[in-house]
This record gives sequence, structure tokens and C-alpha cells, in this order.
Amino acid sequence: MYTAIVFLPLIGFLIAGIFGRQLGARPSELITTILLFIAAALSWVAFFQVGLGSAPLSVSVLGKWIAAGTLHVDWALRIDTLTVVMLVVVNTVSALVHLYSIGYMHEDEHRPRFFAYLSLFTFAMLMLVTADNLVQMFFGWEGVGLASYLLIGFWYERPSANAAAIKAFVVNRVGDFGFALGIFLLFALTGSVTLDQIFAAAPGLANKSIHIFGLDADAMTVVCLLLFMGACGKSAQFLLHTWLPDAMEGPTPVSALIHAATMVTAGVFMVARLSPLFEYAPVALSVVTVVGATTAFFAATVGLVQNDIKRVIAYSTCSQLGYMFVALGVGGYNLAIFHLFTHAFFKALLFLGAGSVIHAMHHEQDMRRMGGLAKHIPGTFWMMTIGTFALTGLPLTAGFFSKDAIIEAAFASQRPGALYAFLLTAIAAGLTSFYSWRLVFMTFFGKERWAEEDHGHDAPSHDNHGHDNHGHDDHAAPVAAHGHDDHHGHKLEPHESPAVMMIPLYVLAAGALFAGLLFKDVFMGEGMADFWKKALFFGPDNHLMHDMHEVPEFVAFLATYMMLGGFVIAALMYVFYTDAPRRLAERNPILYRFLLNKWYFDELYDLIFVRPAFWLGRLFWKQGDGRIIDGIGPDGVSARVIDVAGRVVKLQTGYVYHYAFAMLIGVAAIITWYLLGGVH
Repeated sequence: MYTAIVFLPLIGFLIAGIFGRQLGARPSELITTILLFIAAALSWVAFFQVGLGSAPLSVSVLGKWIAAGTLHVDWALRIDTLTVVMLVVVNTVSALVHLYSIGYMHEDEHRPRFFAYLSLFTFAMLMLVTADNLVQMFFGWEGVGLASYLLIGFWYERPSANAAAIKAFVVNRVGDFGFALGIFLLFALTGSVTLDQIFAAAPGLANKSIHIFGLDADAMTVVCLLLFMGACGKSAQFLLHTWLPDAMEGPTPVSALIHAATMVTAGVFMVARLSPLFEYAPVALSVVTVVGATTAFFAATVGLVQNDIKRVIAYSTCSQLGYMFVALGVGGYNLAIFHLFTHAFFKALLFLGAGSVIHAMHHEQDMRRMGGLAKHIPGTFWMMTIGTFALTGLPLTAGFFSKDAIIEAAFASQRPGALYAFLLTAIAAGLTSFYSWRLVFMTFFGKERWAEEDHGHDAPSHDNHGHDNHGHDDHAAPVAAHGHDDHHGHKLEPHESPAVMMIPLYVLAAGALFAGLLFKDVFMGEGMADFWKKALFFGPDNHLMHDMHEVPEFVAFLATYMMLGGFVIAALMYVFYTDAPRRLAERNPILYRFLLNKWYFDELYDLIFVRPAFWLGRLFWKQGDGRIIDGIGPDGVSARVIDVAGRVVKLQTGYVYHYAFAMLIGVAAIITWYLLGGVH
């Protein structure tokens, strides 16, 4: 069963990728989607058998992979509770995204390639979450990176899509370099890359020092920081986050898959899987806590002023990933996975709902050109509202249980950095509520700005110093690329999406409403021990779950108060006093520009890294390769040969007396040499 769960998406990829042109678009869609639904159904069976049942940890070896000296790596599937939770999340969301894409991409002529990429992405993620060793995990890790590059740059005719794909690939390589170094160092310390052997050796590495970079450092701290560097890249944490908003260049189903269930959660999964290592590296856990809290706050502030509907949700993803890392940092590994589980439902719902809005608006994405859509697309409106309820933490919805638990855990923890994390996650909860309801109010309420000839803006239109702050996705693609007609030039009539796009929204909405209520006890309540069965490791000094029960009452309700505050402020500014956002932006132009330009990280990185890299590349190309290597080497030698040959050929004049004179000179030279030095 587990082999089928992992390899059915690979079979779909091979069929659609190799035979897609011969089969045609519709068979490719149906084959890949059916295989994903079978894998998703089997994943739920595995979840009930392993997580909620009594099936123990199992490792099934599929075959030998690497045997070099003491390094032995097998292809193996590690099945425990953490694995089956990830299988459910990945396959369920991926199957629904496949189904949704049948409707969303119906005009695109390259659908077989698109569905092949989706299935490849899913397979790579499944290899990652079922890995029994770090090398196999790294294989899946890089496979996800490759598939994301292919999907983000799917409309390769667009320079912006190619640039976004390259940016995601390069930024992830920075984090992956740290991950690879962490694996190398672990192998040097333990002599193995297999998880069970590494975990068994972890207690012996506690307080052990290694000499690195000229310093003596704690071995486990260095290892865990390097591994966390990889998690920062894949999960778009602060400083390595810049690729995530640009990933919106891909089709909307890609955004849902990357941001909800697969790529961005890989880092969270990896830290949770390696909890037996991180528990012995308290300094590294403090770093995880601080970075996660900073990410949650940073992304929430940027989301306040974005006008592209997908970018608002993208920064929401970045912020929620910060919450997950805060939970990991304070030792609440189960809380992080619970938030990952619930987040997958409501974030996929929001992204696919945004895709339904974009579909209804003929591929317009700027929320300033929307408004009044609730009566035109009521089904999408209610689905987006349910997703917003869950994201902001309305009581009894999925996000309420998982996000509130993380804020309580940050308050209860005694770890250095936990108080900082508590304050920033609490503030981020209010900001999340504000920008989430801002999205709903700007899109579905108010006057129909799309019907006006002059689009009303809630802020200055000259955004981002020449960078367009909207229109970065589907509607900007060439018509030749996917057959979508622009709505400019004829009257726009918003329309509800077809059933094949709405059914996934209904399923995800049920998860967004009830996933937290149904599974809170097993993830973090009384049934926790029977559910996790040693899939996560809690050290002897980790009393977080007990301490959470003793937090003051105001902490338990703080997230709800912040949610209500954000809702009220958003309603006042975007429903009742609609001129307030523009006036506020005009009164605080520096702050507004700072947030709109995403804290200027792209500009800063361009100045520090991109321009020097291009300058250095041009220097090596023009001066090093062109002038020195080619100038002295092949080009120089060939030029000298030509010069010498050009001079030598002038000796061949064709006159006999010239040749006779040359012969006489030669004879004279030989006689002279013979007389003076040739013979003694």
C-alpha cells in the first residue's frame, strides 16, 4: 500500500510526460488526477491504521542505493505517524489541486506538461516525507526544488515567470547548501545517514565540541543550525523568503500546491523529523524560535498593503510558517505539525478561492479593480470567507486550535527568545486578521470598481519604484501561452467557476472548519501519546504541554481578541470609511513605501549580491576568459602562428636568384660553423 501511495504520482508523471502528446490533454488530466485520488484515499487508510490505530513504526527497504566504504544508503520507506500525517496532507491537497486544474487550465494547450509537473512535484514530496535516511530526504528535497522551478516557470514565454523560477531555484540552493553541510557533518560525527542510527548516537553528541572555522563549537548546535539553514530556504523564513512572493508567477493551482501542502512545509517536517537532534541543541532551538517569530511579524506587516490578491495570501503563508517554526523552537513539535495539518486545508482553500475570483474576473488580480463580487460569485465568496475564518482563528475553526496553541506555547516556554516570539506572534495575529479581512472586503464588498472606466485605488498607484505591484500572474501571460482573453475592451461580467473547480473548494472548506475540532485531542490532547508513538521526540526537560495548561486566561483568549480587533479595523477602513486607507498612506508615505516594497529586501539583495555577482561574472568572462585565457592561450597561439606564417610566405617570391642567394647563405653558414666550432 505504501509503495502505491508513493509511486502512483510517479506513474502519472511518466504517462503524462512521455505520452502526453499522443494521448491528448483530457486523458492526461484524467489519468494523473485519478492516480492522485487513489493515492489520497490510501493515505487516509494509512492515517487511520498508523496514527489512530495500533500499527507500529515500519521501515520497508525497496533496494540498495549507495555502498561506498562505510556509507550505506538504501531506498526505504519509513512509515510512522509523522509520515502518514504528511501523506494525508500532501496527497489530499495535491489530488484536489489536480481536479481544480482541469477547470482552471482548460484553455491551456500545454495541459499534459502541466499535469505531469504537478505529479512529479507530488512524487518528490512523497519521497521526502517517507525517507528513512538523510540522503533520500535530500533527493526528495532537491526534487521538490526542481519541480517548483518547472511549475513557477510553466509559462516560459514570459520573462517574469522565468526570472521568478530562477530566483526560487537559486535562493533555495543557498539554504540547501547548509542542509548538505549538515548531512556531511552528521555523517562525520556518527558514521551514518540512517535516521535510527543518528538518533541513537545523538545523546552521545550532547556537549561534544568540534573545531570548525578556527573555533571550538558545540557539535549539535552547529549541525542543527546548518540543517535549519536548509529549512529556512525551503520554508521561506526571514532572509531567505524573497522567492516566495515571486512564485506567484506560476498558475494559481501551483501557488496552492507550493504554499499549502508541499514545498514550504518541507522545512517544518524536516525539523520535526529530526527532533531527537534538536532537543540536544537548545541554542539552535532558540535561533529557530527567533527566526520564526521574526518571519511571522515581517510577512504580516508586508501583507497589510499588498494589492495583488495572490500576494496577500502568499505573505500569509510566509507568516504562518513563522508560527510553525516558533512552535518547533519552543519544543512543541506536535503543535507545529498540527498547524501544518490545519493550515494545508484553509490555505489551499484561500488560494483556490483566489483562483476562482481571478477566473471570474477574466484574470484580473488587483483587488483595487474588484469589489462587489459577493452577489456575482456567492459560492466563491462563502468559500473564501470560511478560509478567512480559519486563517484568522475564529473559535472552533481549524486555525483557532492550532494557532492559539502556538501562542500559548510561546508564552509558557522558558526558552530564550520565547517571550520575543510570544509578543510578535500575538501582534502578527492581529495583523493577519486585518489583511485577511481587507482582502475579503476589497474583493467582495463595496462598489463594483471593475465596472468603472477609471479604476479607484486605495493608495498611490506608482508602486514599487517602477515595479508593478499587481498583474503579475495569470492575466499577464501571453494569450498564445494559454489562450486566455483579456477583458479590457469589452464589458466584464463576473461568473461563477464550474463545478470541477468548486468541488475542491467545498472539500477544503470542510477541512478548514472541522479539522481542528476533530483532531485536536490526538495531535496535542489526551490521546497525544497513543497517536504519535515516538514519531516525535520530547526530551526529559521538555514539559511544554504541561506548562501550557497553566497559562493565564488572557493569554488563552489573546489571539481571539487580536482577531476581533483586526476584523473591526478592516471593516471600518474598507466598508464604512473607504477613504481612510488612502489618507493614511498619504500621511505616512515613508512607512507605506517601506511596507509596499517588502522592507526593501529585494533591492538590498540586488545591491549586495546580484550586482556584484554579475560584475564579477563579466570580469571573469571579458578579462579572465577572453583577454587572459583565450588571449594568451588558443586565440593567442593561433594569432602568432598566423603572424609567423604571414611573414614566412613572403620569402617565397618565385625568383630563382633569390633561392640561389638563400642557398649560398646557407652554405656559407655551414662552412663557418664547421670551421669555427663544428669540428675540433
